[in-house]
Amino acid sequence: MSISLNRPNVADKKVVYSETQIQNPDFDFKKGAYCRNRRTQCLAVPCRITYEPRIMNSLHRKELNIMKYKYADIDGLKVFYREAGDPRNPAMVLLHGFPSSSHMYRNLMTELADKFYLIAPDYPGFGNTDAPSPAQFSYTFDKLSEVVEKLLVSVGVRKFTLFIQDYGSPVGFRIALRHPDWIEGIVSQNGNAYEEGFTGVWDALRTALWKDRTPETEAPLANFFTPDGVKWIYSEGTRNPEKISPDNWSTDLFFLGRPDNHRIQVDLFYDYRTNVHQYPRWHEYLRKHQPPTLLVWGANDPIFTQEGGRAFQRDVKDAELHMLDTGHFALEDHCDEIAVFVRSFYDRKVRGKKAA
Repeated sequence: MSISLNRPNVADKKVVYSETQIQNPDFDFKKGAYCRNRRTQCLAVPCRITYEPRIMNSLHRKELNIMKYKYADIDGLKVFYREAGDPRNPAMVLLHGFPSSSHMYRNLMTELADKFYLIAPDYPGFGNTDAPSPAQFSYTFDKLSEVVEKLLVSVGVRKFTLFIQDYGSPVGFRIALRHPDWIEGIVSQNGNAYEEGFTGVWDALRTALWKDRTPETEAPLANFFTPDGVKWIYSEGTRNPEKISPDNWSTDLFFLGRPDNHRIQVDLFYDYRTNVHQYPRWHEYLRKHQPPTLLVWGANDPIFTQEGGRAFQRDVKDAELHMLDTGHFALEDHCDEIAVFVRSFYDRKVRGKKAA
């Protein structure tokens, strides 16, 4: 089986490249079949999705896609979140990764605000949410998920499609385990949940820090907090790094530079080992509940492998996979394509399941 490289034509929203199983990989693409991408070793297959183009003039966007920047008091923490769309529309909760914040969803929320009610929080220690000292707040994924869950209750969102990326996966799956009835569907953009998803970047954590946390095993992680390290996470694996806005790492570096933030991030690096221990429970959740699942995966991600994306298909029988020729933050250079996939996926898989 080969996996496709998906490149939608966003100009007319009609022809896209979609996941398929291919029996004859030598077929001539120029005659209407397949081609192999040399970087990702993926196959591209033209197919047709019937989808109505949207009105995209600036006035229409201004009317429909109004972003609001809000705060909620959650157990004494000032928790920031972005909100867009009409609360009467289907809800989608977007959970960010490291070292970013809800800032990573700014463009996608603009694209989807006419169809969904969108909530994207910043976790404690990230973005515009409070970052209390680790002496006062326990920086674990259990705790981050509890804060996000209480935020969702406070804004009245208890049925939603879950969009996860990187750290969004352990935060989101914890919520899903506690409240499986809340989850109407899952969209994973390089939100890993499988052992085979780890690249060699994780070796310093898995073979050293997780086994024995000391100043010596923490030291190699400092590069993740440097300008070059943060820029690398955004640009590595992208086809054209010049298309990735430096506003991303400039914003992240500002927040990483807050007092105690390196300690906060190392605490979470160490706690990430608990996610691996929970993987069997996450897989059981997927097998039991079969949530409609869309995987929009950066095939060249230096943090999580292509195999991590494919692995979801073992546990969710109809999981839809789109491999994209980019890196860890696929939304930075493939936002339009991902927005098309999300709209189509929701109409075909989530809305259809709710109707049934």
